Amino acid sequence: MGPPSESQARLDLVEVGRRLYARGYVASNDGNISVRLEPGRILTTPRSVSKGFMTPEMMVVVDPEGRKLAGDREPSTELLMHLEVYRQRQDANAVVHAHPPLATGFAVAGIPLDRAVLAEVITTLGSVPIAEYGTPSTRELPDAVRRYIKAHDGLLLANHGALTVAHELYAAYYKMETIEHFAKISLVARLLGGERLLTQEEVRRLQGLRGSYGIASPAPICADEPPAEGDASCQVVRAPDVPGRRLVAESMGSLLSGSDSRPVPRHVSEGGSGDETEIRLTYRELTALIEDAVRNLR
Repeated sequence: MGPPSESQARLDLVEVGRRLYARGYVASNDGNISVRLEPGRILTTPRSVSKGFMTPEMMVVVDPEGRKLAGDREPSTELLMHLEVYRQRQDANAVVHAHPPLATGFAVAGIPLDRAVLAEVITTLGSVPIAEYGTPSTRELPDAVRRYIKAHDGLLLANHGALTVAHELYAAYYKMETIEHFAKISLVARLLGGERLLTQEEVRRLQGLRGSYGIASPAPICADEPPAEGDASCQVVRAPDVPGRRLVAESMGSLLSGSDSRPVPRHVSEGGSGDETEIRLTYRELTALIEDAVRNLR
């Protein structure tokens, strides 16, 4: 399928902007959207305009270097980030940047959406990492995005928002919906005590379904160890290796996912009678458990 006509692309940008605003993914003049029309021409939303109140004639045409080719307004201030995506991903013809509140909350907290929680997310997005913080409207942000965009269709931007890309505009918008929906479910699960995680075996099974579903992915899911820094050959999905199991308790996943998880007591059998075991905790783990208990009493 070739690129859309410019007239249709203008209408599509208006509609996607309206949806972003209606769903609360942007506020005020936040966010920006772009579409690759054909080699050498990119259509983007204008700066300083609410995405819920745009009109087709407001859009701006630029070249791959960001030079304005047509339009009465100036292009989005985040245009550099969009241009970097198009340079790195020849398969990407649309970019959506927004600030969906829950996903952005994870970005602000420094928690990537990379746990194997939802089958639908594994098959459509894989994982959603966090690109390091960069000052908006500067070269810092596209430089941060470059590290991840070759392997991922969706990113969190540290202390900023989220970014999605796809072969066409509505697909990129739907990926933004998926990220926010994933963030909402993840937050609820954590409030209820923690996620149950899909195992590596189940993740591999889901990855195998991508082809039968006709879902293209920029990179496969890492089966074993995460790639070296700067290696965009695969996506990191946090899933415990428990052969023969399809789901495990969140506490097992805590061992894989860093400081945002609660401590996991280590049960060590002392050879006593019955089911007696000794629970060994480090001072840090004990302190964290006490603090958690105090919070639950309030």
